[in-house]
Amino acid sequence: MTQRFDARVQTEPFDFGVEYDEFLKGDRAAGAVASFVGRVRERNLDEPIKTLELEHYPGMTEKVMQEVLLEAHDRWPLMGARVIHRIGKLEPGENIVLVLTASAHRHAALDACSFIMDHLKTKATFWKKEATPEGERWVKGRDSDAQAQARWHESDTDHKANKS
Repeated sequence: MTQRFDARVQTEPFDFGVEYDEFLKGDRAAGAVASFVGRVRERNLDEPIKTLELEHYPGMTEKVMQEVLLEAHDRWPLMGARVIHRIGKLEPGENIVLVLTASAHRHAALDACSFIMDHLKTKATFWKKEATPEGERWVKGRDSDAQAQARWHESDTDHKANKS
């Protein structure tokens, strides 16, 4: 595998198997590949969801996604990472996001995959609108997402304190 860190936004569905195979094409060094697939839930806040519509800030969104991948690369010995994030109107059960990471060892691949997803939830410029039987509503950011992202930086402070 040549070292590759790519991120893209698209309207069309992605095929996990095709993306996985393409991501690892020619690779014989990665001993671990971690993946995450986010999907549209059929319920949110105890209400049924008809559709989820995702919008983004073109150019800025891809830039932030790429920055997150490069930050993960700086933290772990990754051989590659890929993010695909969909936009447009999606129905429950459809895939929204794919994260793939490859490394020689599982801990780096797994940690980097979690790090990337936690940062995408809080840093990438996506807006979500749910259609429910009661009407449409914009989805607000969750405190739990901010806390998940912050944990990575709390450990940075701990590591710096331990080095002193």
